[in-house]
Amino acid sequence: MSGALSHIRVLDLSRILAGPTTTQVLADLGAEVIKIERPEVGDDTRLWVPPVLRNERGEDTGEAAYYACVNRNKKSVTVNISKLAGQDIIRRLATKSDVMIENYIVGTLKRYDLDYDSLKAINPGLIYCSVTGFGQTGPYAARPGYDPIMQAMGGLMSVTGERDEKPGGGPQRVGISISDLLTGAYAAIGILAALQYRERSGRGQYVDMALFDCMIAALSNVAMNYLATGEVPPRLGNAHPNLGPSGAFPCSDGRIQMVTGNDSQFGKFCEVAGRPELAADARFSTNAARVINMNELVPLINQITVTRTMREWTDALAEAGVPCGPINNVAQVFQDPHVLARGMLIELDHPLAGKMRAVANPVRMSATPPEYHSPPPLLGQHTREVLRDLLEMSDAQIDALVKAQVV
Repeated sequence: MSGALSHIRVLDLSRILAGPTTTQVLADLGAEVIKIERPEVGDDTRLWVPPVLRNERGEDTGEAAYYACVNRNKKSVTVNISKLAGQDIIRRLATKSDVMIENYIVGTLKRYDLDYDSLKAINPGLIYCSVTGFGQTGPYAARPGYDPIMQAMGGLMSVTGERDEKPGGGPQRVGISISDLLTGAYAAIGILAALQYRERSGRGQYVDMALFDCMIAALSNVAMNYLATGEVPPRLGNAHPNLGPSGAFPCSDGRIQMVTGNDSQFGKFCEVAGRPELAADARFSTNAARVINMNELVPLINQITVTRTMREWTDALAEAGVPCGPINNVAQVFQDPHVLARGMLIELDHPLAGKMRAVANPVRMSATPPEYHSPPPLLGQHTREVLRDLLEMSDAQIDALVKAQVV
């Protein structure tokens, strides 16, 4: 046994980001993931270019970087599910799979008898996960939805960005597709829980995942602040609604993000800054007082932090036990010695790009750590292999399917 999920087979009919994130997590943990893609076109993100992967000579490979971010460790099989023979292939694969995941518009797969009820009839132990924008129920169920819509409707944009009265103020989208990524993680948790239940009961189940639900769940303490008080949370930029000082502070060569989570940490900051009197000031001596008087405190801190470099502040404050760090760009992230020491940058051997750099799975396990055995597949790379080895089709049968444009 190499991976914790090496006994699990996943039939992946998902596309773009949320579903593929789920299946990459499972694949990294050892599951066999068979990714079903449209013939000649593939996953939508294969066309989301530029940028594309480049080979060691700097030449474009045509393989989209976006696709490559969440499709390693998978087998690509092309199937046209609009054809009866294609639907039959999916059903046969479903009978040999533990998990199926899809992100089609609600009701689409029912037209092909590939919905949960249809497949449960032939594989009662199947874990069937649907990932959609708004879920399978409710007034918005039939609506399409991408991450920016979820950030807007789910409240995240209302609390992200500077206050309206400040330069550049107004709601802002988070710079990554956070609702997709969170949904991918939550879906993996749901699938793993369903697999555990099947171990005891022998029964599969349906997992209904919605980006909108996951976005609202991610509001976390911001949502709880509102539910506890009835007060609509404002945008605070880089500040924190419940403690401080917390935010991005200017240095002589950039900015640091600092968070003082209690009175002791604020006192230590004042000592490092050479301004111990600030910690004794009644306006700033307690967290509650600092939150109330933050508009007075922040300009004072800005005047202090701008006198030293980012490195000087981060070294001194880290030694004093005050949480802080430089605000890095993405290039600086992957040059950070801690990032490299933690193995968050990996290399895969790609058939067109050669050595392909990628971001590692963040899960650390002592006995069954994540593994990276194959790069993101080329479109249809494993079609013949899977149909031959798993469904026991002959070369002649596969050739006929190719000729009929089924695979």
